[in-house]
Amino acid sequence: MATASIELATPDGPMPAYEAAPEGEARGGVVVVQEAFGVTAHIEDVCRRFAAAGWHALAPALFHRQGSPVFSYDDVASAMPVMRTLDRRGLSADLEAAFSHLEEAGLALRRIAVIGFCMGGTVALFAATQLPLGAAVSFYGGGITEGRFGLPSLIELAPSLQAPWLGCYGDRDRGIPVAEVEALREVAAAATASMPTEIVRYAEAQHGFHCDDRPAVFDPAAAADAWRRTLAWFDEHVAKS
Repeated sequence: MATASIELATPDGPMPAYEAAPEGEARGGVVVVQEAFGVTAHIEDVCRRFAAAGWHALAPALFHRQGSPVFSYDDVASAMPVMRTLDRRGLSADLEAAFSHLEEAGLALRRIAVIGFCMGGTVALFAATQLPLGAAVSFYGGGITEGRFGLPSLIELAPSLQAPWLGCYGDRDRGIPVAEVEALREVAAAATASMPTEIVRYAEAQHGFHCDDRPAVFDPAAAADAWRRTLAWFDEHVAKS
């Protein structure tokens, strides 16, 4: 495995990114979209996990216009104002830079996936409506009924999916009601008959259940199952394309 901290060119200046690539030919590429806390050690570890599974992973620092800060998980008060500065133009430019970097590494768009956590889950679904990617996965992505970052709500975006999409949600997520998750499931399934979609709910899981750097919310069983499903989703829709 090879890892590196790199910079990607954007219209607003260089954007730091963390990259992890396997030895030999990659099964495909994965853009890993950060949480509200930045490209944390956990997000970097997710990239390494993908590389260990044979994927070329890249995590762009979407807060680069604000100096690429990384916040501790107990500093929500500092993270939220920075997250709210994100907008559609900037997100589109940053995603384009990330996907282009993987394309330059020899991967066609259909062999590139996107996954996001927390705010990144929202961005991942948005990305899958903008480009014909191989697949997309959202871990507890919010904004289901009310848009964020100048984007439409996920319910409004779902009919435009250009890639197979998997959503992983916890029933004990205080910010994302189960009723909203089920509404998104229904809309995604009905509106994308030719595009596979799936939502998996975990009865005891909270928001952030995949992050093993957050003991208060980490759910080992849910995290392991969601990770297994993610790799299987990418194997089915990306590696075989």
